[in-house]
Amino acid sequence: MKLYYTDDALEDIELAFDWYEEQSHGLGQVFIDCLEQGVQNIIEFPDTFPITHRQYRRKLIKKFPFSIFYTIEINEIIVHAVFDNRQHPKKIPK
Repeated sequence: MKLYYTDDALEDIELAFDWYEEQSHGLGQVFIDCLEQGVQNIIEFPDTFPITHRQYRRKLIKKFPFSIFYTIEINEIIVHAVFDNRQHPKKIPK
C-alpha cells in the first residue's frame, strides 16, 4: 500500500523538525526517525490503529507528544496531519 502526505502534514513535520532542532542539534532527526517508525507501523498494519476523530485513524509517535492522523483509501494511506498533542483539540484536522 502506498502512503502519501498532504501539504498540511508536510508542513506539520517541517515545523516540528525545526522546533526540535532549535532545542538541541540532532533532536529534529530523532523526531523524524520516530515519525518514520510510526509510519512504517501504519503501512504494515493500517487497520490496527483506532478511528479517534471523525474518519481519521490515530497513531501515537513514540518519545514525542505527537500523533499521526491518517485515512485508508483504496490502495493508499493518506497522512493528513502530524499533530502536536499539546495543542488545543479543536486544531485536530477536520
